[in-house]
Amino acid sequence: MAYTESEILEGLAEIVSEETGLPADSVQLDKSFTDDLDIDSLSMMTIVTLAEEKFSVRIPDDEVKNLATVGDAVSFIAGAQA
Repeated sequence: MAYTESEILEGLAEIVSEETGLPADSVQLDKSFTDDLDIDSLSMMTIVTLAEEKFSVRIPDDEVKNLATVGDAVSFIAGAQA
C-alpha cells in the first residue's frame, strides 16, 4: 500500500517528535531538518532508519545528505515506494 504525501508527512512528524521532543505540528514541508528543527546528523540517521521501517522504503546513506527539508524527505519517500 502506497502512502499519500500527507500520510508520509504525518508519519514523519510523529517520528521527528518522538526522536527530538519537538511538537509534531512544527514538522512542516518547508522546514529544514538542521536549521529549523535543529536535528543533528546522529538524530537524522535515527529518523531515517525509523522512516525506512515505517514506510517500507530504503533511503541510501548518500541520499540522506540531499534531504535538507521535510518536503525533500516526503518527496523521496513517496517516490521510493514500490
